[in-house]
Amino acid sequence: MGFIWLAFIGSSWGADRNRIADGDARTIIETAKKEIGVREYMENGGPRVDQYNAYVGVKKVAWCASFVSWCFGESGYAQPRTPWSPSIFPADRIAKNPMAGMVLGIYFEHLKRIGHCGIVLEVRNDWVFSVEGNTNLNGSREGDGVYRRTRHVRSIHRFANWITKTRTLP
Repeated sequence: MGFIWLAFIGSSWGADRNRIADGDARTIIETAKKEIGVREYMENGGPRVDQYNAYVGVKKVAWCASFVSWCFGESGYAQPRTPWSPSIFPADRIAKNPMAGMVLGIYFEHLKRIGHCGIVLEVRNDWVFSVEGNTNLNGSREGDGVYRRTRHVRSIHRFANWITKTRTLP
């Protein structure tokens, strides 16, 4: 009986994936959470959505990556800064073990690429809790606002860690 207890205590059982990858990630997470409820007033537009897109130098485009970039920028990070979701996942940023504060990428077969991204809030067992822009309650990549989402880890194609080596503030 003692051996089973010790094995259980000694195992991570997924619990360490709930920790935040870096203390500074809390700022990114809090920034993203404050945006929950932002909605488009027109397709890919509206006062706040226009701010996300302006941050990356574009107007009236699908804005999930603009939202992610804006959240990192508001948190003092220089990167990522792009409106193109595939570019948030370069090889040197790919993470195998998702943690809070990382970026998730959803692959779309008909696009043959990552076509949507969001910020990981928490990982519990096989479930990833996130905040995502340009989505909706159904999880579409052509959504109408910023929502909290729950996705199974198998539905996520990639995770990217932008927390390390990109902070611009002391």
